[in-house]
Amino acid sequence: MTGTRDGALPPGLRKTASDRPGQAQPVPTRDIPSRPWVKIGMFAFAGAALLTAGWEWNARERLQLRAGDINDSPQAWAEARRAADGAPVAIVGDSRILFDTDLERFRQMTGVKPVQVSHVGTNSRALLEHFANDPNFHGLLIVGMADTMYFGMPVIGLGGNAVHNYVKNGKPSQITGLWIDRWLQKYLAFMDSDYRLSLLTNRAIDFGVRKGVDSPYDDVWKISEDFPGRQYFMWHRIETDRFLQQHARYAWQGFNGPNVPPAVANKVIARSAEAVRRIRAHGGDVIFVRPPSAPQLRVNEQRRIPRALGWDRLLVGANAKGIHFDDLPEARNLVLPEWSHLSRKCAAVFTDAYVRRLVELTPRLKLRPDAPPPLTRADCVPSTIASR
Repeated sequence: MTGTRDGALPPGLRKTASDRPGQAQPVPTRDIPSRPWVKIGMFAFAGAALLTAGWEWNARERLQLRAGDINDSPQAWAEARRAADGAPVAIVGDSRILFDTDLERFRQMTGVKPVQVSHVGTNSRALLEHFANDPNFHGLLIVGMADTMYFGMPVIGLGGNAVHNYVKNGKPSQITGLWIDRWLQKYLAFMDSDYRLSLLTNRAIDFGVRKGVDSPYDDVWKISEDFPGRQYFMWHRIETDRFLQQHARYAWQGFNGPNVPPAVANKVIARSAEAVRRIRAHGGDVIFVRPPSAPQLRVNEQRRIPRALGWDRLLVGANAKGIHFDDLPEARNLVLPEWSHLSRKCAAVFTDAYVRRLVELTPRLKLRPDAPPPLTRADCVPSTIASR
C-alpha cells in the first residue's frame, strides 16, 4: 500500500499472530509518528539538569554536605592496604583511631605520613592478624582499639567484606570504578552515601512508631567527613546540630552488652601475641593505641572488660608496647561530641599527644627538629567548657 513501510499494516488493521492461525507472516512494524524529537530531547535534558541542580543545592545548603567528601569503599580500603606493604607506618583499627588520627599532623611531627588502613565498625584484632599473614609488611603497625570490640571474638565487623575480598577489589574493573566514583564525588555533594534519596525517604516514612520493629533511627547515620588518603574527621554537624548529636549518642546504645568471659579474653591475648610475633618475624613491629571515649560509654566498657583484665594483660601477654589515653595528660577531657569520637580539632590534639609518646617507644620514628610545638587541651576545647 502506498505510504506505508514494508511489513506495516494500514491503521486499524494491526493484527497479532493469534489472529492469523496457520499463517507465517512477518510481525508488523510500528510507524514512528512525526514529532519534534530534538525539542523533546532538549526539554528532557533541561528537566534532568534542573532536578539535579536542585538536589545538589539541597545537599550543599540544607544538609551541609560537601563535594569532595569521598565515601569509603572496599575498593578504597584495598588500595590503602596495597600501599601499606611498602609503608614505614600503617594504622589499623576501628573508627576511633580512624577518626581520631590527624595524618597531616603526624607527618608534620615525624616526616612520615602513615597509611590509614582502619575500617569503621571493625575489630582491629582481625586486621592485626591480617597483617600478620602478610610477609611483605615490614613496617610499624599502629593498632587502635576499642576494648569491647577488640575482645569481642569472633566478630570481624563491617570491614569483613573489604578484608575477605581484598584481592578481588584490586582488579582493573574495581580500580576503574573507584576512579570514576571519586571523580564524580569531587564535584557532586549529593553523592554522599549516607544521604542518598532512598535513605532520606525511608527515614521520613518510618520514624520508629511501630513498637518492637527496628527503625532507621536505630541505625548509625553520617558522623564523619572523608578526605583523600582515607583521612576521616568528625562531621562538623555532629558538633553543632543537637538532633544529629543526640541521635549519634543513641545509636551507640551506651556500648552495652555482656561482659567478656575470662576464657575469651585469654584467647584474644594469645592470638594477639602470636600475631605480634609473626609481624616481628617479618621485620615489622606493633604498638597498640587506645583512643578516648567519654565517661558515658567508658562505664560500660570498663564493666565489660576492665583495663586491668584487658588492656594491661594484652600488653604483657603480647610483649608489646601501648599508649592509653588515660596515661596522656593532654589527651584527657577532650571533646567527644557523640561520646565515642573526638571533634576534629581535638583529634589533632590527641594525635600530637600520642605521636610524642610514640617516638619514645620505637626507634622507627623520630620527632623532626622543625616539628610544630605541642598542642594542649586549650587548642580544641571551647573556653565555655574549659572554664567549667
